[in-house]
Amino acid sequence: MQNGVETNKKTAVVNLVIVANAFIWYFYSYVFLQKAINASEVSTETATIFGINIATIAVAAILSASRINHSKNRLRFLYYWMLAGVVVSLTPFVINLATFAGLVAFSVIVGLYFGLGMPVCLAYYAAHTKTETRARLSGIVFFFIGLGFILLNSMEISNLMLDAIFLSAWRGAGVAILVTLKPRETKPDTSGRVSFGSVLSNKAFLLYFIPWCLFMIVNLLIAPLTAKLFGNLLSEDVLTLSSGIDNAIAFVVAVISGFFADLIGRKRLTITGFSLLGIGYAVLGLFPGDLNGYWLFTVIDGITWGIFYTIFLITIWGDLAQGKASEKYYSIGSLPFLLAVFVRLSLGTQIVDLVPSYGFFSFAGVFLFLAVLPLVYAPETLPEKTIKERELKGYLEKARKEAEKYS
Repeated sequence: MQNGVETNKKTAVVNLVIVANAFIWYFYSYVFLQKAINASEVSTETATIFGINIATIAVAAILSASRINHSKNRLRFLYYWMLAGVVVSLTPFVINLATFAGLVAFSVIVGLYFGLGMPVCLAYYAAHTKTETRARLSGIVFFFIGLGFILLNSMEISNLMLDAIFLSAWRGAGVAILVTLKPRETKPDTSGRVSFGSVLSNKAFLLYFIPWCLFMIVNLLIAPLTAKLFGNLLSEDVLTLSSGIDNAIAFVVAVISGFFADLIGRKRLTITGFSLLGIGYAVLGLFPGDLNGYWLFTVIDGITWGIFYTIFLITIWGDLAQGKASEKYYSIGSLPFLLAVFVRLSLGTQIVDLVPSYGFFSFAGVFLFLAVLPLVYAPETLPEKTIKERELKGYLEKARKEAEKYS
């Protein structure tokens, strides 16, 4: 028991439903928006429309964390938020998605809706998971997010209105499950006020946040750079296949890394992720234009993202909040990811011209060194007692097996 949080199957299912339902809904609405753009005559404005969507999420998340008093009753807010999603999903029935203005309006509505609820959704998750088991549940959540999105996307619904109805039904199903499970509310620790200033002045937060920012800066250049290095070798089919493999590996590794993060700690696993990333960049640098090198990098990149999905998008910010209201931790922690996506959508392949391809790997190496350096001094958020107990349990298990061999 920690901070009044009790681990049981019901709590785990509630957390899974709240987070996975929300993220799958958003990812599918992203695909829906792409379909709507393709069906319209404004496809040349795709980057602008998606850029507006990402920027709206970022602004809404900050406003949500700063203006809405979630500490009173997050659960009530989440019920209303999920019900609102049922209505928001049906806005294509009243908005003309064949026009640029209509697409922008839908993009803003979706971004505003998701951004307002996302910090509360994750803060509820943090408040109802124990530090000792948070990472493994985070990995499982991301696995189901990936699995759910793949299954929904494989249905290939061609009618936009049917897609909208399906989005609405998906959100409604989440509400129905919560009503059936009747989850409870856990009040956060209100002994100390959590402000954006206190989060940004938190040394432990910065020692994890800075590496996350540096990783996103380097990752921003990878897609356009690989396209430049491998040229015509990367056909549309190859890119689609590699993206699918990358994501599949990431979602499977997310589960595995979650268990390791709860066993050996977040810090060691994060440093391992950055080390693997360095190997991946070295592979690209040593084998430019070689598809074997590209496929090896794809595997390494998938493993790295599996680790970082679990650690940086859900687990670490809840750990660092230490039982206090964590909305601001999650809203700030999501900004590097959202900003990187926004810049990539806004500048596209132009960003790779900022760094010559022959100098990129030196540039990446410096950034990875700078990223690992703060992690060396970062505190381990998994309690030391838990790590030692689990290591001791592992040693005892090995000793028992050795003893059985000679008995």
